[in-house]
Amino acid sequence: MGYLVTTPIFYVNAAPHLGHAYSTIVADVLARHHRQRGDDVFFLTGTDEHGEPVANVAAERGITPQELVDENAPRFQAMGPVLESSNDFFVRTSDPRHKAVVQEILTAVKDNGWVYEGQYEGWYCPKCADFKTETEIAEGNTCPIHGIALLRESENNWFFKLSAFQEQLEQLYADRPDWVVPQSRRNEALAFIKGGLQDVSLSRNQITWGVEVPWDLEHVFYVWWDALLNYVTALRFGREGQDLTTTHWPATHVIGKDILKFHTIYWPALLMAAGMEVPTRVMVGGFLLVDGAKMSKSKGNVLDPFEAIEQYGADAVRFYLLREVAFGSDGSVSLEGLRLRYESELANDFGNLASRSTAMVRRYRDAAVPDVAVDASIAADFEGLPATVAGMLDDGQISQALETIWERVRRLNRFVEERAPWTLAKAEKATEEDPDAAARATADLDRVLRTLVEGVRSLAVLLHPWLPASTVVLLDALGAPDLSWTGAELGTGAAGAVGDLAPLFPKDRSAA
Repeated sequence: MGYLVTTPIFYVNAAPHLGHAYSTIVADVLARHHRQRGDDVFFLTGTDEHGEPVANVAAERGITPQELVDENAPRFQAMGPVLESSNDFFVRTSDPRHKAVVQEILTAVKDNGWVYEGQYEGWYCPKCADFKTETEIAEGNTCPIHGIALLRESENNWFFKLSAFQEQLEQLYADRPDWVVPQSRRNEALAFIKGGLQDVSLSRNQITWGVEVPWDLEHVFYVWWDALLNYVTALRFGREGQDLTTTHWPATHVIGKDILKFHTIYWPALLMAAGMEVPTRVMVGGFLLVDGAKMSKSKGNVLDPFEAIEQYGADAVRFYLLREVAFGSDGSVSLEGLRLRYESELANDFGNLASRSTAMVRRYRDAAVPDVAVDASIAADFEGLPATVAGMLDDGQISQALETIWERVRRLNRFVEERAPWTLAKAEKATEEDPDAAARATADLDRVLRTLVEGVRSLAVLLHPWLPASTVVLLDALGAPDLSWTGAELGTGAAGAVGDLAPLFPKDRSAA
């Protein structure tokens, strides 16, 4: 089964920051999870290289826009491997193959009767590259996102008949109440639609850095249409020798709330105009906040993902962002917060659980996991867990799914303290004093050790999308490298032998 998941494509007018990493990590969690389920995944990310923001920065530096994007795009490409992103393709909108498909699709939209020529006058944010409606203007004619003064623009453009899709968009939201998640973002988008849609510019004639309008070469396409179309253009050439349009479209989109309007109103309307199916779902993340403000290049309050990963590792950064900030909500992040999560949850809760479990099997059973049934109480606590987690991920509950798994991490830690395997190990040696008690202790210890190793194995499979590197190391040490989702069910693992396991999350990293 084909599964397409996308990130927003990122502006290349500056270097990447942790906010860009956030969307990429969320999409990667979904991509890895669906590969575990056996789906044919195509995970797409890339860079948005046209438009006024890019042209303005290039002009300020005295270089061409192409020189600027060629300089910055590799920085975003380099971020992927550092984050352990498993994206299948990295699209650049300056790619001639992308531009050709944009021209093809938008020409079809015109031929279908949804484009006309007209005069635009209104307020415009050059950082958003967005013409603002009256409801989107902050006090003093400023941009509510960037806080800068809006510009009054007047130009002759080609327009897209967005207003003609009012009824169809309202019906889409009525028929598919979970099309946009979380619910608060769905309600926000629907309110915008119900407020009355106006036709919007399809082209610009006052800038030249963009995809040329083939029927009017004095215009380039408005950057948002060019950017949105990357989700379908890359399917034509992203996998060598294949066109994935029929097998992988429609997509699951991961976006930030600042680009809600474009993805949940403009984009489905354009697809309807082109005769294409709308996306499967749009998952909308909130803002990462630093000192109470949105992390933003323009504000200068960014955290460097490379610096954080160098100190704590990619798994820790991935985990922290999706534990600290519930996906869909705004939340504050900091290096100190990362350190605390690393020590308390990764090193203590999970890393220590894995180390203790394998060490006790080596110490008490010569590394051989006892081939017995798992403890009934733990089996009950784990029952149906893979299906629950899969359902949450499908619904965009990325952080909630992680918390559901982490509840079982904590449960296994309590199980260790409750059953005290070290006490059972002492009791089973008392063969001369009470052979029956020793036999019971042996049976109890066998069951505890098997439960711990099997529980850790199940958790590692479930956690793999969030912690891809450390879970592979752990599963190899358990002699159980299978990552398939069917193997996430407790009790499906074989009772083999465990190997040595170095600390998954060493404390000295957080102290560095």
